[in-house]
Amino acid sequence: MLVRPSDFRTRIGGSPVRGAVVHQRPYTWNRVVLGEATFREQSKVYLRWIVSRDREPVKDASSIEAALNKWILPAIGDLPLANINNMTIKPLVDKMKKSKLLSARSINKYVEYVKQVVASLKDGETGEAIQRRKWDSTVMDLPLVIQREQRRPSLKAAAVNQLVTESDGEEQALYVLEAATGMRISEALALEARHFINNGRTIEVRQQVDRDNPRIVLHVKTDASYRDVDLSKAVAEYLRAFIDGRNGLLFKTRNGTPYLHNSLEARWLTPRLKAMGLDELGMGWHALKRFRKTWLRGKRCQEVINNFWLAHKPKTMSELYSHLYEELELRLAEAEQVGTGFDVPAPSCSKVSAESGVAKAA
Repeated sequence: MLVRPSDFRTRIGGSPVRGAVVHQRPYTWNRVVLGEATFREQSKVYLRWIVSRDREPVKDASSIEAALNKWILPAIGDLPLANINNMTIKPLVDKMKKSKLLSARSINKYVEYVKQVVASLKDGETGEAIQRRKWDSTVMDLPLVIQREQRRPSLKAAAVNQLVTESDGEEQALYVLEAATGMRISEALALEARHFINNGRTIEVRQQVDRDNPRIVLHVKTDASYRDVDLSKAVAEYLRAFIDGRNGLLFKTRNGTPYLHNSLEARWLTPRLKAMGLDELGMGWHALKRFRKTWLRGKRCQEVINNFWLAHKPKTMSELYSHLYEELELRLAEAEQVGTGFDVPAPSCSKVSAESGVAKAA
């Protein structure tokens, strides 16, 4: 993506002169520097660069690529890069707003992708952006992101209980795991038996399922996502019974490949939420993560440990300086003290009374 000086020089009378392309590059000087290269072409270069750069590479650009392919490229992909400005983006913004499919936050994020692609064409000598813009949110009529209007629905304890009690097998185990840990669904679906340590009381989060392909990728979303998540004794006992005899992935298709979270949401979670009258836009797997965060805050869980389990970065100097997350015994005690907020099913090997059928969480 960075333009090399050698790409735009030729020699006239022995001196290097800007103006022509050497090495038979696909772009002429006019196309690259004056902006005749299309937005579509530059977006491909941008995507390659963000995953290959040394400084803060993007580990998974699939969500950015999906936004480009579905919304941005069909609208402005064939425009010359020089023509991408406030007024040419405004129709794209209007289209996204009228669709009613995207939140204000998503629309603003997608426009930010456009800005990054435009800025990604650099001068080979100075490293500065060739296509400089003064972006104006008012001219583009970008929607304001109002926190109280954000679609961040969460499940209540009664709903989680119903999901758990009315399901069984892999489906039930996944609900228990998600509600008791707040793990991202991509992380939960990538778990293997080897990731459970400390007699099943701790889960090592080290990998995830790719967003669009049924394969494991050996990285997680952020640096904070490389973590250990601790379980209460009741949850650990239930999951030990579920794991017993299983090799490799805990949740997998008949072919042995990992599930894709969208397909499981459509097969399991959404039908149950609809039957419960709780389905709404944004009410997916992440609602269980919000349930867990809400429960931990309500139980006054140590914020450093809370953030560690939920893969949230420290925000205050006090949180940054504290190393409570390194104290395993304290974490295990905290996991037992705060409990889960729902009734954990009895494992099949447990001697829990058949009359109640559940092991009560703390």
